[in-house]
Amino acid sequence: MSRTPSNMLPLGTTAPEFSLQDTVTEKTLNLQALKGDKGTVIMFICNHCPFVKHVNPEIVKLAVEYGNKGIGFIAISSNDVENYPQDAPDLMKENAKKEGYTFPYLYDATQETAKAYNAACTPDFYLFDSDLELVYRGQLDDSRPGNGIPLTGNDLRSALDALLENKEIDQKQKPSIGCNIKWKE
Repeated sequence: MSRTPSNMLPLGTTAPEFSLQDTVTEKTLNLQALKGDKGTVIMFICNHCPFVKHVNPEIVKLAVEYGNKGIGFIAISSNDVENYPQDAPDLMKENAKKEGYTFPYLYDATQETAKAYNAACTPDFYLFDSDLELVYRGQLDDSRPGNGIPLTGNDLRSALDALLENKEIDQKQKPSIGCNIKWKE
Protein backbone atom coordinates (compact mmCIF):
# COMPACT_ATOMS: atom_id res chain seq x y z
CA MET A 1 0.00 0.00 0.00
CA SER A 2 1.74 3.17 -1.18
CA ARG A 3 1.37 6.33 0.87
CA THR A 4 1.31 9.16 -1.66
CA PRO A 5 0.48 12.68 -0.37
CA SER A 6 -1.63 15.33 -2.11
CA ASN A 7 0.20 17.89 -4.23
CA MET A 8 -1.74 20.70 -2.49
CA LEU A 9 -3.02 22.86 -5.37
CA PRO A 10 -2.63 26.56 -4.39
CA LEU A 11 -5.60 28.03 -2.49
CA GLY A 12 -7.56 30.47 -4.63
CA THR A 13 -7.12 28.36 -7.78
CA THR A 14 -10.25 28.36 -9.95
CA ALA A 15 -11.68 24.88 -10.46
CA PRO A 16 -10.69 23.61 -13.90
CA GLU A 17 -13.67 22.83 -16.14
CA PHE A 18 -14.36 19.24 -17.16
CA SER A 19 -16.93 17.19 -19.00
CA LEU A 20 -16.84 13.50 -18.06
CA GLN A 21 -19.02 10.41 -18.21
CA ASP A 22 -20.97 9.59 -15.06
CA THR A 23 -20.60 5.84 -14.71
CA VAL A 24 -23.92 5.54 -12.86
CA THR A 25 -26.22 7.36 -15.29
CA GLU A 26 -23.90 6.95 -18.32
CA LYS A 27 -24.51 10.64 -19.11
CA THR A 28 -21.75 13.15 -19.82
CA LEU A 29 -21.76 15.76 -17.05
CA ASN A 30 -19.76 18.94 -16.54
CA LEU A 31 -18.63 21.04 -13.61
CA GLN A 32 -21.16 23.82 -14.26
CA ALA A 33 -24.06 21.36 -14.12
CA LEU A 34 -22.78 19.65 -10.97
CA LYS A 35 -21.48 22.49 -8.81
CA GLY A 36 -23.31 23.33 -5.61
CA ASP A 37 -24.93 26.69 -4.92
CA LYS A 38 -22.74 27.30 -1.87
CA GLY A 39 -19.70 25.17 -2.66
CA THR A 40 -18.41 22.06 -4.35
CA VAL A 41 -16.36 19.11 -3.11
CA ILE A 42 -14.39 17.30 -5.80
CA MET A 43 -12.89 13.97 -4.74
CA PHE A 44 -10.45 11.87 -6.71
CA ILE A 45 -11.17 8.29 -5.67
CA CYS A 46 -11.19 4.79 -7.16
CA ASN A 47 -12.66 1.36 -6.43
CA HIS A 48 -9.66 -0.67 -5.30
CA CYS A 49 -7.65 1.67 -3.04
CA PRO A 50 -7.73 0.63 0.64
CA PHE A 51 -7.57 4.29 1.70
CA VAL A 52 -10.74 5.06 -0.31
CA LYS A 53 -12.49 1.93 0.96
CA HIS A 54 -11.66 3.15 4.48
CA VAL A 55 -13.22 6.62 3.97
CA ASN A 56 -16.24 5.61 1.84
CA PRO A 57 -18.71 5.55 4.78
CA GLU A 58 -17.72 9.07 5.84
CA ILE A 59 -17.81 10.60 2.35
CA VAL A 60 -21.29 9.13 1.82
CA LYS A 61 -22.37 10.62 5.16
CA LEU A 62 -20.86 14.04 4.36
CA ALA A 63 -22.46 14.12 0.90
CA VAL A 64 -25.91 13.52 2.38
CA GLU A 65 -25.45 15.98 5.24
CA TYR A 66 -23.89 18.82 3.25
CA GLY A 67 -25.71 18.13 -0.01
CA ASN A 68 -28.82 19.32 1.80
CA LYS A 69 -26.99 22.57 2.63
CA GLY A 70 -26.08 23.54 -0.94
CA ILE A 71 -22.75 21.74 -1.32
CA GLY A 72 -22.26 19.70 -4.49
CA PHE A 73 -20.23 16.50 -4.29
CA ILE A 74 -18.43 15.01 -7.30
CA ALA A 75 -16.25 11.88 -7.35
CA ILE A 76 -13.78 11.27 -10.18
CA SER A 77 -11.68 8.19 -10.95
CA SER A 78 -8.70 8.78 -13.23
CA ASN A 79 -6.89 5.45 -12.87
CA ASP A 80 -5.48 3.56 -15.84
CA VAL A 81 -8.07 0.79 -16.26
CA GLU A 82 -5.92 -1.17 -18.68
CA ASN A 83 -3.48 -2.00 -15.89
CA TYR A 84 -6.05 -1.68 -13.06
CA PRO A 85 -9.21 -3.29 -14.50
CA GLN A 86 -10.92 -3.26 -11.06
CA ASP A 87 -11.35 0.51 -11.60
CA ALA A 88 -13.18 0.16 -14.95
CA PRO A 89 -16.37 2.20 -15.48
CA ASP A 90 -18.77 -0.78 -15.22
CA LEU A 91 -17.23 -1.68 -11.85
CA MET A 92 -17.33 1.98 -10.79
CA LYS A 93 -21.09 1.88 -11.35
CA GLU A 94 -21.39 -1.28 -9.21
CA ASN A 95 -19.22 0.24 -6.50
CA ALA A 96 -21.25 3.48 -6.43
CA LYS A 97 -24.45 1.49 -5.90
CA LYS A 98 -22.88 -0.81 -3.29
CA GLU A 99 -21.44 2.12 -1.29
CA GLY A 100 -24.61 4.23 -1.59
CA TYR A 101 -23.04 7.17 -3.42
CA THR A 102 -25.56 10.00 -3.75
CA PHE A 103 -23.16 11.91 -6.00
CA PRO A 104 -21.93 11.34 -9.56
CA TYR A 105 -18.92 9.02 -9.98
CA LEU A 106 -17.18 10.27 -13.10
CA TYR A 107 -14.59 8.50 -15.22
CA ASP A 108 -11.60 10.53 -16.43
CA ALA A 109 -10.47 8.26 -19.29
CA THR A 110 -7.82 10.67 -20.63
CA GLN A 111 -6.53 11.60 -17.14
CA GLU A 112 -6.63 15.25 -18.26
CA THR A 113 -8.93 16.24 -15.39
CA ALA A 114 -6.64 14.71 -12.75
CA LYS A 115 -3.70 16.55 -14.33
CA ALA A 116 -5.65 19.84 -14.40
CA TYR A 117 -6.34 19.47 -10.65
CA ASN A 118 -2.78 18.31 -9.95
CA ALA A 119 -4.33 15.29 -8.21
CA ALA A 120 -1.81 12.80 -6.85
CA CYS A 121 -3.59 10.23 -4.73
CA THR A 122 -6.84 8.50 -3.89
CA PRO A 123 -8.55 9.93 -1.97
CA ASP A 124 -7.68 13.55 -2.82
CA PHE A 125 -10.20 16.20 -1.65
CA TYR A 126 -10.82 19.72 -2.96
CA LEU A 127 -13.40 22.22 -1.67
CA PHE A 128 -14.36 25.16 -3.87
CA ASP A 129 -16.56 28.09 -2.83
CA SER A 130 -19.63 29.29 -4.76
CA ASP A 131 -17.32 31.10 -7.23
CA LEU A 132 -15.39 27.84 -7.78
CA GLU A 133 -12.27 29.17 -6.02
CA LEU A 134 -10.29 26.65 -3.99
CA VAL A 135 -10.66 27.18 -0.24
CA TYR A 136 -9.56 23.76 1.06
CA ARG A 137 -7.54 20.83 -0.23
CA GLY A 138 -6.10 17.91 1.61
CA GLN A 139 -7.22 15.18 3.94
CA LEU A 140 -10.64 14.10 5.13
CA ASP A 141 -9.23 13.57 8.64
CA ASP A 142 -6.32 11.82 10.41
CA SER A 143 -7.84 8.33 10.12
CA ARG A 144 -6.02 5.83 7.89
CA PRO A 145 -6.51 2.09 7.43
CA GLY A 146 -5.16 0.35 10.52
CA ASN A 147 -4.04 3.45 12.49
CA GLY A 148 -6.85 3.14 15.07
CA ILE A 149 -7.96 6.77 14.70
CA PRO A 150 -11.75 6.99 14.26
CA LEU A 151 -13.15 8.19 10.95
CA THR A 152 -14.80 11.60 11.51
CA GLY A 153 -14.23 13.72 8.40
CA ASN A 154 -13.13 16.52 10.80
CA ASP A 155 -10.73 18.35 8.48
CA LEU A 156 -13.10 18.57 5.51
CA ARG A 157 -16.12 19.03 7.81
CA SER A 158 -14.46 22.05 9.52
CA ALA A 159 -13.75 23.63 6.13
CA LEU A 160 -17.34 22.98 4.97
CA ASP A 161 -18.79 24.48 8.16
CA ALA A 162 -16.57 27.57 7.91
CA LEU A 163 -17.52 28.05 4.26
CA LEU A 164 -21.24 27.78 5.05
CA GLU A 165 -20.91 30.17 8.02
CA ASN A 166 -18.83 32.69 6.01
CA LYS A 167 -15.94 32.24 8.43
CA GLU A 168 -12.26 32.08 7.57
CA ILE A 169 -11.05 28.59 6.69
CA ASP A 170 -7.87 27.53 8.48
CA GLN A 171 -4.96 27.93 6.05
CA LYS A 172 -3.04 25.12 7.77
CA GLN A 173 -4.23 22.13 5.78
CA LYS A 174 -2.75 18.63 5.83
CA PRO A 175 -2.30 16.71 2.59
CA SER A 176 -4.38 13.64 2.03
CA ILE A 177 -2.49 10.35 1.98
CA GLY A 178 -3.45 7.44 -0.23
CA CYS A 179 -2.61 5.28 -3.20
CA ASN A 180 -1.02 7.12 -6.07
CA ILE A 181 -3.19 7.76 -9.12
CA LYS A 182 -2.41 5.00 -11.61
CA TRP A 183 -1.06 6.98 -14.54
CA LYS A 184 -0.97 5.61 -18.07
CA GLU A 185 2.48 4.93 -19.50
